[in-house]
Amino acid sequence: MLKRTLDILCSLLGLCLLSPLFIIVAILVGFTSKGGVFFVQKRVGLNNHDFDLLKFRTMFVESEKNGLLTIGGKDPRITSIGYFIRKYKIDELPQLVNVLFGTMSLVGPRPEVRKYVDKYTDEQKEVLLVQPGITDYASLEYFSENELLAKSSDPEKTYLTEIMPAKLELNKKYIVEAGLVTDLKIIFRTIKRIFVSG
Repeated sequence: MLKRTLDILCSLLGLCLLSPLFIIVAILVGFTSKGGVFFVQKRVGLNNHDFDLLKFRTMFVESEKNGLLTIGGKDPRITSIGYFIRKYKIDELPQLVNVLFGTMSLVGPRPEVRKYVDKYTDEQKEVLLVQPGITDYASLEYFSENELLAKSSDPEKTYLTEIMPAKLELNKKYIVEAGLVTDLKIIFRTIKRIFVSG
C-alpha cells in the first residue's frame, strides 16, 4: 500500500514538474520526423498480463518490424532527436503515466516484450509476480545494453543467452530486497547514472 501511494504521489508530481519538458520534447519529436509523438508497445506486466507501455517515439515509424533490439549508439532506425532523448532516458518519462494508472511502478523489474517472455523458464517467470517498473538493478547494470549488443556478431543470441538471463537474476535480487529504502537507493542511483552518462 505504501509503495502504491508513493508511486501515485511521485508520478503526479513528476508529470506536473516535467510538463514543460514534455511539451518541448513532443514538439521536437513531431517536427523532426513523420509519425506520432508517442510510441506505444505491448509489454508483459504483473501476472503475465500484457499492457501498453508508453514512450516518446525515438525511431522512424514501423522500425520495430526490423527487430526489437536496439544495436549500438548509431542504430539507423533512430531519429536525430531520438539519439539525444535516449541518451538521457527522456524517452522513458511518459511511463510516469503507466505508474499513475497502476500498470507499472517507479521501481521494479523492467517489463519485457512477449516474444522474450515466452522463452522464460518457470523459475524466471517468478519476476512476473511483482509490478514491473521504470528502473531496477538490471536497468543500472545494463544501462548501455545497446553498446554491448553492438559488439556481438549475433546480438539476438547474445541477448537471449547472456544478457536476458543476467537481467532476470538481478530482477530476482530486487524482489528479495524490495522495500522503501531499496527503491529510494535505486531511484537516486538511476538519476546519478543518467547525469554521469551525459
